[in-house]
This record gives sequence, C-alpha cells and structure tokens, in this order.
Amino acid sequence: MSTPKANTHNRDHSLGFFNYLDKSTESSLYRNGKVLIRRDTGGNDSEMQGVVHDKQEKKVHNGRVFSGNQRLSLATNGFELLTRPLAQPGLDFLDQQQVVQYYYPECAKIIEEATGGRAFAFDHNVRSVLGKQSGKQISGGQQVQEPLHLVHGDYTLTSAAQRLRDLANPPGSNDTLRSVLHDKESLISNDTVERALAEGGRFAIINLWRNISSEPVATHPLALCDSQTVNPEDLVVFEIHYQDRLGENYFAKHAERHHWYYFPEMTGDEALLIKQWDSAGPLARSDGKQADASDPRSPSTFSFHSAFEDPATPYGAPDRQSIEVRCIVIYD
Repeated sequence: MSTPKANTHNRDHSLGFFNYLDKSTESSLYRNGKVLIRRDTGGNDSEMQGVVHDKQEKKVHNGRVFSGNQRLSLATNGFELLTRPLAQPGLDFLDQQQVVQYYYPECAKIIEEATGGRAFAFDHNVRSVLGKQSGKQISGGQQVQEPLHLVHGDYTLTSAAQRLRDLANPPGSNDTLRSVLHDKESLISNDTVERALAEGGRFAIINLWRNISSEPVATHPLALCDSQTVNPEDLVVFEIHYQDRLGENYFAKHAERHHWYYFPEMTGDEALLIKQWDSAGPLARSDGKQADASDPRSPSTFSFHSAFEDPATPYGAPDRQSIEVRCIVIYD
C-alpha cells in the first residue's frame, strides 16, 4: 500500500517548532562565546557545552508560491530552489568515492551557473533518521547523520575565511577530498586565497542540498530563514572541535522578525542552494559596526536553517534522505 500524500505544494504556510538558543547564552559576532561541540572522526557530535534550547513556534511560508519579482533568491534571501535533475541518476550517495569524483563537479557547475563565480566542492553530509539510528556508514567516509533540528549557520566571520585558507593546504583527516587529492595537493592555490581575502576580493560558501530518496521529502523538511531578517545581535558563536582543526558555526537567538520559508515535497530533480557565507554581505563586516542585512544594495550574507516537524506530514511517510555538498565560490 502506498503512503498517503499531503497536498502541500499550494498551501500558503505551515507551522513548526524551532530550537533556538536561550536568551541567557552569551552572544558574540566578533569573539567566541561559551558554546562548543566536539565532533569525532565519524562526524558525530560527542559532546555539547553551553547549549540551552529555546523552543519557538514559527510560521513557515511556502517558498513555492513566490514567483516573478517576489521570487526568493540566493542573492537577496540567502537561498534559492532550482530545477536541476541529476546528471547521473544511478549515483550511489553512500559511496564517498562516487560522490566526490562524480557529484562534486556537478554541484560546482550548478553553483557556477547560478552565481557567476568559480566553484569548488569540498565537503558533504548525508542525512537520514533511520540511517543514523542504524549506524549506517558511508563507504569510505563518515556515518550517516540525522536532520539537524537546531537553528544555525555553517560558518562565521572567523571560520569562513579560515576554511578558505585551509583549502589551500592538503586535505586533513576529516576531509572528504582525501580520496581524490594526493598528499601534497590542495583544492585551490594560495594565490587564489590571498586575492579573495584582499581588499576588493570576494568569496562565498554555498551548499547544494538535494533529496536523494525516490519519494518527495515529507518528514523533517528543511526550513530557511530570510537573511534580510537577521541582525548581528541574533548570532551566537559556537566552536566545533574536530580531531585536527577548530571550526566555528553560528547558533541563533530568537527574534520575532525572523521570516522562515520551506519548499514542500522536494524531489530529487531539484537543487536547493543555501548561502553559508558571503564576504560581501553586511554581516561579514569586520569592524564591529552594526550592519543592515535588509539593505537591497548588499548581497545576503548567509541563511540560518533548520529541519522542522511539519504537522501536515502524513502518518507513515518515508524517511527523509538528503545530501548537502559544500562549495567555495571565488569571484575574480
């Protein structure tokens, strides 16, 4: 018997609960807060420190109903949905070698066409609740992760630039690129990094998110926060302690102004681009001054995102299976 489907394509909005950080958490855009996570070699979060959740119910608007001049875009809102069927439909997403060798170039090409920059894919995660519970391992890689129900951004003012610098070095022990690069090879050159970080240079980090199930996404859909509704005081830096390096992400404090969207029933023929950082964005200022993220003259800096529970999800809906590939974009 087939699973009943909810007709959500044309629905105006849904409601969902989102895990923010409690207001008592130390907030800092330009220096580290007292929040951290330790991550093992399998990609699992082994310890959290200083994380106190603030659960908030939010309206989640249906991004599919916006078109024309109201169309949601990577440049303005920090995310964009494209129709981009897989070039190789038979790809095994649980085989790291196949993903890195064949799917990474495909993702980079899609992002180059969307941004006009040069894109280089450098990392990915596969997510599934059932895969996580079973301890499913990606061949040649880390364990399958579960959808993350926590409002966050993948990079910060500090870690975005550091990740760019890291990619000019040979891959480390947690890097997926070890399967295609030799010991002394790097993804990009030091000269490219220095030009991107210099005055007048620009780089971005953009994820390509895709449903890899044969069924449309029905459980744990991904919601995205309009970057124009985020202010510096919403951001909380938290450290990610890997085996061989230190990273940073942003968690978020709740604000009524946050405007959330999702794209119901995403299929494998669609590619969702999510901006994780843009060095030209207003929140990327290093001088500590307040910036207006809603200024239409500036590109979006990044989009907070989180999985959420959609009350319209039918009973017995199939597990969401997805992949997100991270790409660095250089604007020459």
